[in-house]
Amino acid sequence: MKQDLTYLRLAERPLRRLPQLFIGLGLYGFSIALTVRSALGVSPWSVLNEGLERRTALSFGMVSALVGVLVLLLWIPLRQRPTFGTGANVIVVACSSDLGLWLVPEHLGLPARVGLLVGGVLLNGLSVAVYVGARLGPGPRDGLMTGASAATGRSIRLVRTVIELTVLALGRLLGGSVGVGTVLYALAVGPTAQFFLPWFAYRGTTERAVDAAPAEEPSPAER
Repeated sequence: MKQDLTYLRLAERPLRRLPQLFIGLGLYGFSIALTVRSALGVSPWSVLNEGLERRTALSFGMVSALVGVLVLLLWIPLRQRPTFGTGANVIVVACSSDLGLWLVPEHLGLPARVGLLVGGVLLNGLSVAVYVGARLGPGPRDGLMTGASAATGRSIRLVRTVIELTVLALGRLLGGSVGVGTVLYALAVGPTAQFFLPWFAYRGTTERAVDAAPAEEPSPAER
């Protein structure tokens, strides 16, 4: 049912929601670049991307895109279906993060780096609310989380924690940076995204029709 709703949403008000999706993803990639340039610690997935970047000839954005594609392969046994928003997530975040790393210089003073970290984390939370609010499908990592939760019967919170800790440990082993920024990201991004989401969440005719529909009668076996 959820997959059907996702594809129905694609046809609703694209002139509003497509720009919102791309703006949100662009800001998300740029916010990642700010936290990387702060050199004070990054999110778990960025730790992994940093570690892989240091061991390959690829840029940070290219590594991010490659990791996104590999994560999508894990969707297959979980029976997840990518959408337009999923593909856009891989491409736009990779390009915007590389652009941000090109625009923001390295080796800044500590006050500037602290500003980059705090601004990057807040912008990351805002950008999540913007692109998630467009309701055009999950990113590769979000789909892995929800798919694994459905397949195992475990809570989203537990599955996300296990995935993030695994990615963080692997990224650290590869040389990615872990620091106060990693902790700040874990504590602040969720509440920030939750705060801004009501401002950007799209609620179209599909959702209103589902909410207005009468509940199905339970079968005799469910009574």
